Amino acid sequence: MDRRHFFKRATTAGIGAAAATALAAPAIAQEQPKITWRMTSSFPKSLDIIFGAGNELAQIVRDATDGNFNIQTYAAGELVPGLQAADAVANGTVEMAHTCSYYYIGQDPAFALGTAIPFGLNARMTNAWFANGGNDLINEFLAPRGLYALPAGNSGTQMGGWFRKEIVTIDDLKGLKMRIAGLAGQVMTKVGVTPQQIAGGDVYAALEKGTIDATEFVGPYDDQKLGFVKVAKYYYYPAWWEGGPAMHAFFNLEKFNALPKSYQAILKTACASANTSMLANYDANNAVALRKLVAEGAVLKPFSKEIMETCYKAAMEVYAGLSEKSPAFKKIYDHQQAFKKDSYLWAQVAEYSYDTFMMMQQRNGAL
Repeated sequence: MDRRHFFKRATTAGIGAAAATALAAPAIAQEQPKITWRMTSSFPKSLDIIFGAGNELAQIVRDATDGNFNIQTYAAGELVPGLQAADAVANGTVEMAHTCSYYYIGQDPAFALGTAIPFGLNARMTNAWFANGGNDLINEFLAPRGLYALPAGNSGTQMGGWFRKEIVTIDDLKGLKMRIAGLAGQVMTKVGVTPQQIAGGDVYAALEKGTIDATEFVGPYDDQKLGFVKVAKYYYYPAWWEGGPAMHAFFNLEKFNALPKSYQAILKTACASANTSMLANYDANNAVALRKLVAEGAVLKPFSKEIMETCYKAAMEVYAGLSEKSPAFKKIYDHQQAFKKDSYLWAQVAEYSYDTFMMMQQRNGAL
């Protein structure tokens, strides 16, 4: 090949490569457009594990897109009230929210099944159910409301709450004013409790003044920071109404569907990470906080078998009534119930046996 012919071919190849680069650049730009979304949380910044899961989600998305997809996070009340977060997403005020679906049972009781119902699934079972058809049913229910949801957190089984007096029998619950919401409130009503809806920031003062006699909240880590032990020393367990309460990232369905597929995939990965880390953080911090609470005067008490069985019966009556009124509730509840039966069949064979043995070693000081 002579020298002139070589340079001619090299120049042509260079032009072709430059053209290819020019064509590729717009395509890449289209795949990763610059987008800014707002995410409103139902939680205050003081609940750093729950609120922090939303921040983690946003940071993962930001990092994975080199900052092209930026999600700005806002605490409850900064943009909209915490219990209106999903409504703000549905009407397009914000693009997404980090919230609990059971806050919206006033619209349909089926919303409760996306978070937790009394005597429902524990955290591990909840995640398994979501991954095996449960979350598809939740999204089928949400779609007509313009919403799409991905699991983005779980606190694990919560504590049964703080009481100003000992609760020994079912009669001790009668006449109590308790800060408790959702379907748990409906169950408690059947056994004589008067449920109260009080914002988290106002609970301490209500207990201190005697406006309420008891409150449920989350668990030791959050409860210790809120100081409930100073005004109600009896700390009961477990929260049979929240065996594994899930939080979701709620998206405006139209806006989610309009995202590039790569962004949708990144959001799903980010939500899965937040879902895992929240439970891990509570598991890591609750034991330490529980020791502190006992040192500060908390008196740990289990709910009696009588109370548990009476409330279980009341819950089944509530579900029977809701299944008659809400086809959506019945469809999702029946699916969850069938899943729960198999889950507990398996759990008692290996998991329960192993955990029980290890707890005995812990109690015997052998760990």
